[in-house]
Amino acid sequence: MKTKLIHALLPALLTAAFASTAQAQIKVGVTVSATGPAASLGIPEKNTFALLPKEIGGKTVEYIVLDDASDTTTAVKNARKLITEDKVDVLVGSTVTPNSLAMIDVAAESETPMVSMAASAAIVSPVDNRRRWVFKTPQNDSHMSTAITSYMADHGVKNVAFIGFSDAYGEGWFREFSKLAEVRKINIVANERFARTDTSVTGQILKIMGSNPDAILIAGSGTPAALPQKTLKERGYKGVIYQTHGIANNDFLRVCGKDCEGTLLPAGPLLVAEQLPDSNPVKKSALTYKAAYEKAYGAGSVSTFGGHAWDTGVLLSAAIPEALKKGQPGTKEFRVALRDALENLKNIPASHGIFNMGPTDHLGLDQRSRVMVQIVNGKWKLVGNAN
Repeated sequence: MKTKLIHALLPALLTAAFASTAQAQIKVGVTVSATGPAASLGIPEKNTFALLPKEIGGKTVEYIVLDDASDTTTAVKNARKLITEDKVDVLVGSTVTPNSLAMIDVAAESETPMVSMAASAAIVSPVDNRRRWVFKTPQNDSHMSTAITSYMADHGVKNVAFIGFSDAYGEGWFREFSKLAEVRKINIVANERFARTDTSVTGQILKIMGSNPDAILIAGSGTPAALPQKTLKERGYKGVIYQTHGIANNDFLRVCGKDCEGTLLPAGPLLVAEQLPDSNPVKKSALTYKAAYEKAYGAGSVSTFGGHAWDTGVLLSAAIPEALKKGQPGTKEFRVALRDALENLKNIPASHGIFNMGPTDHLGLDQRSRVMVQIVNGKWKLVGNAN
């Protein structure tokens, strides 16, 4: 009789045990651009999620990682699936600006905190009713534009040409760069665009060279940003070329080859972590990530883009214990508390800087999150802190 009773109760007991386990588990839903034009950015991000802690605040953590193939529509589909089917507590992604901007409404509608790994300031600014749910880890294009225009002004650049992606990344960069260029009395003599999937930019480059600029800024990311630079070299351009922090990985160096020699760019300190002085407040935390990534994937494999994923893990590790004081994973109370905890993080050292969030600042990085770098003999060389 007792055995029959146990057998009868077993399904209910297992269901209760499973429900208890599920409640205790924190689910992190991730969409990255692991294929498509942004793959050189998304692959190191995907790799990094395998290195993040599997337990935070006494709760197990599951990372559900999907590929959006660098496609905006797929990124939104992934976000909806993660929230409605997988019931994630926090949404992470995507790799690129257009995808991240498209995901904001999904996060806001479901009241799920979201951490983007893309650069544009428009992802988190202004912090309105929609963006109050959204945070991000990469430096703003406005941060990096300040670094570039400062360096240009200090080195006598008077006239500059611009060519950028024909999407939100390029538009955001032109908006921020043009404002700061005007302040520093730098004249923009040409403004061109190209698509991430283009195979030729000859027409745009001929127009740019016709404007006779002192320097050229290419606002692209990943390996597609090599196309304008290689075309400029083929056409005999001898001036200074600047790129954005969107190229700060070894795949760009491989694709661009000798044509990227001498290029200047602003970057997160992670890119040149060993070259930073010991007094730099980011050096230790940057080297921690570098050591972890290269132990798993090999010497020289670390990427600044993987650092944005690592920093997401750093932020969640700091915020989740606070959120658990007010709610349990899988509940609205926990999601709201996690949003609040992220917004109140202070002095959190990570691979790209020191994070200090606030109600009007959902990035929280300052000038410590950027340095100026030059490509010399196919390697990244620190050329001074950005002012």
